Amino acid sequence: MNEQSQQFASDNYSGICPEAWAAMEQANQGHQRAYGDDEWTAMAADHFRKLFETDCEVFFAFNGTAANSLALSALCQSYHSVICSETAHVETDECGAPEFFSNGSKLLTARSENGKLTPESIREIALKRQDIHYPKPRVVTLTQATEVGSVYRPDELKAISATCKELGLNLHMDGARFSNACAFLDCSPAELTWKSGVDVLCFGGTKNGMAVGEAILFFNHDLAVDFDYRCKQAGQLASKMRFLAAPWVGILENGAWLKYAKHANGCAQLLSQLISDIPGVKLMSPVEANGVFLQMPEPAVEALRNKGWRFYTFIGGGARFMCSWDIEETRVRELAADIRAVMS
Repeated sequence: MNEQSQQFASDNYSGICPEAWAAMEQANQGHQRAYGDDEWTAMAADHFRKLFETDCEVFFAFNGTAANSLALSALCQSYHSVICSETAHVETDECGAPEFFSNGSKLLTARSENGKLTPESIREIALKRQDIHYPKPRVVTLTQATEVGSVYRPDELKAISATCKELGLNLHMDGARFSNACAFLDCSPAELTWKSGVDVLCFGGTKNGMAVGEAILFFNHDLAVDFDYRCKQAGQLASKMRFLAAPWVGILENGAWLKYAKHANGCAQLLSQLISDIPGVKLMSPVEANGVFLQMPEPAVEALRNKGWRFYTFIGGGARFMCSWDIEETRVRELAADIRAVMS
């Protein structure tokens, strides 16, 4: 198999979509002011405000780890704690960055159902201990779509938000695949964030056609005070900020962000349909975003790798197949055919 063949290991394997590429090329004409004081950064922020139907504070970071960690650090003090799912990216895949940037805020893992937190599991952790010897719960962070590909519905978000308000907790959303959640539910970004009680969203661009860059949106302005200083201190203030901002203009202005998410989701649905009748292959969770999680025998997993396919095996011991913004239907069919072959 050609080393450059499309793969399913991660939606980070893909290249840059034409809209983001063209916007970067446009931003490359002439000179612009540095450190975000340029027209592209202003334009991108305005596109977000229009898309989310509200006057939110907008910041840009290089990657999701920084975006999540800095956002969480803005929501709590070092003696506070952050409630997250046991499979949350901030817990399993960010190398202690949330604790590092918050000067020590502790992550407390809560039970999740199909990757999703519930009001009950949040309350269980938040009220577990309330003495001064325990880090005081201050933030709930949830991932949309989750690490196992499930998607929070607006009513689920509203129930979680109500619990947060009752307990005095801020609500943060890790939206690395937020576009895929919007596409699956056919809901507006506003419905899935501030209208459902979310205080801060980290909107992922890298997994949806951009080269690099995440946007941090504060719907509660008070929580954004001095956040620009946090970004600078953490090495996230790009001197040539227009190159972080311009791709957002490219994918937001004509709806490419949603078009590509729908395509990726559709390919994941196709893969799940094509392998649904193969004996011994079991879906680990419903396919709602752009990921397909399969339980397969270890020999079949190895045989698939020997055929040149790249994919990860982790959560729950299953195999994860991610469909990127540019994945071709023919590749999905080739993968399905090879899964059928190794299982026979």
